[in-house]
Amino acid sequence: MKLPVYGPRLRKVARRHFGWPSLRPGQFKPMRAVLRRRDALVVLPTGAGKSAIYQIPAVLLPGPTVVISPLLALQQDQIAALNSRNDPLVRAVRVSSAETPKQQRAAIDELRAGRAEFLFITPEQLSDPERLAEVRDLRPGLVAVDEAHCISAWGHDFRPDYLALGEMIKHLGRPPVLALTATASPPVRDDIIERLRLKRPEIHVSGLDRRNLFLEVAYCANEDYRWRRLTALLDEAARPGIVYVATRRAAEELAAKLSAAGYAAEHYHGGMAAGERRQRHEDFSHDKIEIMVATSAFGMGIDKPNIRWVAHVALPDSPDSYFQEIGRCGRDGEPARALLLWRAEDEAIQRYFSGGAPEAAELRDLAAALREKPQTRTALRTRTGFGQRKLGQLLGLLEQVGAATTGGGNKVTVPVFAPLPAAAADAAVAIHERRQAVQSSRTDMMRALAETRSCRTQTLLAYFGERLKNPCGHCDNCAEGTVEQAPQPTDELFRVHSRVRHAEWGGGMVMGYEEDRMTVLFDEVGYKTLSVPVVEENALLVAETKNGKDRA
Repeated sequence: MKLPVYGPRLRKVARRHFGWPSLRPGQFKPMRAVLRRRDALVVLPTGAGKSAIYQIPAVLLPGPTVVISPLLALQQDQIAALNSRNDPLVRAVRVSSAETPKQQRAAIDELRAGRAEFLFITPEQLSDPERLAEVRDLRPGLVAVDEAHCISAWGHDFRPDYLALGEMIKHLGRPPVLALTATASPPVRDDIIERLRLKRPEIHVSGLDRRNLFLEVAYCANEDYRWRRLTALLDEAARPGIVYVATRRAAEELAAKLSAAGYAAEHYHGGMAAGERRQRHEDFSHDKIEIMVATSAFGMGIDKPNIRWVAHVALPDSPDSYFQEIGRCGRDGEPARALLLWRAEDEAIQRYFSGGAPEAAELRDLAAALREKPQTRTALRTRTGFGQRKLGQLLGLLEQVGAATTGGGNKVTVPVFAPLPAAAADAAVAIHERRQAVQSSRTDMMRALAETRSCRTQTLLAYFGERLKNPCGHCDNCAEGTVEQAPQPTDELFRVHSRVRHAEWGGGMVMGYEEDRMTVLFDEVGYKTLSVPVVEENALLVAETKNGKDRA
């Protein structure tokens, strides 16, 4: 059956079934890709309407739509919004740990009978072979993976069960896949495509310049100055707002200090009991908490339009984290502020959190255990004593070097022609070391963003491989009049997004230019900022052709 792929039909569905009078910028093209049964990766900022990209085409596609989402609170908000329409064509059900077995069976029955269109589910549920078979029997027409950066080892909210999603989707009959995220730098995008096994996906990145957000950065020589700058923001700006800190202890201490100073603040971090975290999340969502002091654990699932500011009282680990976190303010389109208060000491904390290399012996023993017989992850955790997170990370590394794969019955096994355990362990450690080099370069890029005197939005978007032709006009550097016009394409030594090669660092991609400097994302060592005159004078870079060879 040939589906009509044109704007009027999509707009009609948007109006009739969702009450939306028009489509937003950046939505139509990926919707068209979905209707054409193409895999797609969509990067849109928080609040730009990512959910609509699968919801509207789903009405036109045969079969239910499976929405894989990591947070139950986020799922609940989306389900409530869909079911508030009282429209059987957009009815949503959920299968999760929050439902009883009877409720789970009822949800599957609703889908099987055609009385529901959307199935919201977590990766953990799909890791159950019986559940996977149930969903396969529904013959889904589309799989939407929300918060897709979770599948990436470069992402901010890495979850082991996301690593197996590519295999799970294959067992669902391999319907078209739509991956959605609010922020994904080039290595994260590549990882999403590889791990989800997307087939020649269309990649749509748009709307990253949030013009209602004012970006400002202040270097703080000491903690007393940082405190005074933070309280000045709290005294000036409307509420609610979020203060991001680097550690759990810092969240508790700063919240207590603010409360003692008369500011209505609470803390949030991953070490709190689940019930307490859920209550804090709900209280903030319902304006019962004005100031939330939190680690990065307070992130996904915050569907709150009126957050007026986000303050970072520590240098984030990367522009990826920074962009994701500041994207939570100003979702209603009204003016909002993003204030970064940083010290040189912050960088050392982030490098400490990047962690050490996995032990080769652990990788070797795990690879050897897989050779004995296919085993479930539960059995492997029992055998090795590894926690769920650590086991997932080690298996992820072994999968990347071809020493592990998920097979029938959702059991992990060894592929044909897999390397021997010792060789697999050495290769996995090497991959981890390259990953650490890239992570270190991301922290370097975050510090460069904090120190730049150029337009901060241009610098930030260049990191994500996007060009903003003119200074943004909504950052502190633009406001102070220190920003000069960025070089035009004719002034560039190499075209943005072109491939280049360095004699020592290997191949990479030109990400952008800033004054007389250029940023290159190298495959092996991560981001490097180079002087354009030095590159040109010493021929440090050469253009690379598609087959990886240098071009004279």
